[in-house]
Amino acid sequence: MRPMDARRHIRVGISGWRYAPWRGVFYPGGLAQRRELEFASAHFDSIEINASFYALQRPEYYARWYDQTPDDFVFSVKAPRLITHVNRLRDVSVPLGRFFASGVLGLGRKLGPLLWQFPPTLAYDESHWSDFLSALPADTVAARDCAHRARAEAGPVVPRRRLRHAVEIRHPSFRDEGFIALLRRHRVALVVADTAGRWPYLEDVTADFLYLRLHGDEVLYTSGYTEDALRRWAARIERWSRGGEPADAVHASDAGASRRRTRAIYCYFDNDVKVRAPFDARRLRELLGLPERRWRDEETEKNPLQDSFLRRPARA
Repeated sequence: MRPMDARRHIRVGISGWRYAPWRGVFYPGGLAQRRELEFASAHFDSIEINASFYALQRPEYYARWYDQTPDDFVFSVKAPRLITHVNRLRDVSVPLGRFFASGVLGLGRKLGPLLWQFPPTLAYDESHWSDFLSALPADTVAARDCAHRARAEAGPVVPRRRLRHAVEIRHPSFRDEGFIALLRRHRVALVVADTAGRWPYLEDVTADFLYLRLHGDEVLYTSGYTEDALRRWAARIERWSRGGEPADAVHASDAGASRRRTRAIYCYFDNDVKVRAPFDARRLRELLGLPERRWRDEETEKNPLQDSFLRRPARA
């Protein structure tokens, strides 16, 4: 396995955390709903925020999520569907500014990549994509400028930090060398999305990090991953994290990515319908040799609920 100092570039977690079917399976019976993020973030070092896709969140929500998670934790944030699904990349300036004024920048050092997921009905249009990628702020200062241009209150001044963006596409027209070149020019990651064969699968490396979304091995959002499948993902992640690529990587472009010493990896399981996601994420972390994370009930100074998750098999 890789040295401990290199493993910190890999984060494996879950997409969202508030699901009723998870209660009593992943979440122990008796755990208050207000503590579910605390429990989940104790086991995983990163989680996608999905609520931001459906509606703008409030600054106090982001502040609360920050306070409920460990110091080494990172959120990825799913950007609003108003931009990706409703406006479909047109007239993005105002909604983009309002998104960055909604409090997301308040996550500070816990803010990881911003996920832009597009619908399967949206085909690739070079002009629209060039404009959109140019509009994405490269850092937190540029994001505040977006908010000001939209005449939105951007909140308190935050230190300048780079922002990472990742795009998930679902239309076959994105198998295009020009699209890959455009992403590389803007240092935006193409999401490696396993959708059980439903939508295009591409592994072109377009940034200095990779963003993986595992939606289900055989049935979208539902099926778990077999041991063999998880070992295959672990091997691919190992290769990417060391700056290389799998020998059988699926590319839209013949132009390979630049070799790097390391790449950051963000991997999220989204097969949540039958409570597969947390168990698959736990097993993948084990296969990658990532440190085991444990939850402690600080209110009682003991771990009465901890074992309910740890003793369940990965394919529960």
